[in-house]
Amino acid sequence: MSVAEEMRVLLTEAFAPARLAIINDSAKHSGHMGDDGSGESHFTIEIDAAAFAAMNRLARQRAVIAALGDIVGQRVHAVAIKAGVPEE
Repeated sequence: MSVAEEMRVLLTEAFAPARLAIINDSAKHSGHMGDDGSGESHFTIEIDAAAFAAMNRLARQRAVIAALGDIVGQRVHAVAIKAGVPEE
């Protein structure tokens, strides 16, 4: 399973999102710091879930990172997170 697919499974299980997009930005960072040559080193996650309603922006980002376990920082160099609620 690719890292992107693994992230999709983990985030779907954790938040049951109304919208989830996982964008692989690794090609934009080829040859830069953190590029391990795997083609799966940099991602953007766009996620809308009702579970984020009571959270501020920072709490939402922390919740997403926590749901991803060891992926961020160990297996993926960088993740940009855009987390919201469906009504926003």
